[in-house]
Amino acid sequence: MAIKLEMLRVFRAVAEQGTLAAAASSLGRTPSALSMMLAQLEEELGAPLFETDRKNRLSPLGELVLEEAVRATDTFERSREAIRRHVASKAGTVRIVTVPSATVTLLPDRISTFSRLHPDVRLEISDADSLSVRRSIRLEEADIGIVTTTPDAPDEGTVVLQDDLGIVFRNGGEIWKRINAGQQPSWSLTHLEPFIGNALCSLVDSQDVREVMSTCTLEARNTTALLSFVREGLGATILPEGAVSRQPEEIGFIRPEDPHAQRQLRMIRNPDRRLSPVAQEFWNCCQDS
Repeated sequence: MAIKLEMLRVFRAVAEQGTLAAAASSLGRTPSALSMMLAQLEEELGAPLFETDRKNRLSPLGELVLEEAVRATDTFERSREAIRRHVASKAGTVRIVTVPSATVTLLPDRISTFSRLHPDVRLEISDADSLSVRRSIRLEEADIGIVTTTPDAPDEGTVVLQDDLGIVFRNGGEIWKRINAGQQPSWSLTHLEPFIGNALCSLVDSQDVREVMSTCTLEARNTTALLSFVREGLGATILPEGAVSRQPEEIGFIRPEDPHAQRQLRMIRNPDRRLSPVAQEFWNCCQDS
């Protein structure tokens, strides 16, 4: 008898739940059916998976098999979900996970262009920090990822946008007054108002920025939230110039040169997995725009 996926699914459930009864309840099966399947798996392996009949402590072999069972069942579930999404949308689905600023500066135009060419394709957009984006791509939880890097970062993926970083502030505040009085743009101006931290601040090689980041009491990830906080007078922050290009006049932006700071948006994919045809079309659309 060969090892079957359902055996691994049952074993994982019992190992994680700790009892046959709990696992049976979660799987909608009877304890006796699970017990029989576990016996078949142990017979195939030639060694016990649990230290006792109570199924609450794994044997050394059981620890190893659990790792493989988790990997195998998770992979199967991702594949099944991909098939389900494809069936739900006859033209296919593209899963995109991106840093929040890209949803403001990059994606609207790309999505508009792509949707005109492929109106029946379903696009699923979620946002996360760059580390989480890379993890989602590695685990095949998304087809395409967009991460933030600096121009001097190691090569990764494809650069789809590069723009300047600067200080975003509310007009009428202390930073606005200094700029209107003729002071040159400088990262030191971040000390004049409460500071709203975000992940992009780490891309600025400035002691002033590091100091305000170490003492700030408000931090946000989402670009829309950051801009809303600035408009409400809660403080200043750092964002790409493109993120504020369509903001109302109450929002100001300056580009310090001490030092000049830029960020890149890079599009990444899992090198071990081919993109679906529609995902490849979206990749090409972003690359060519």
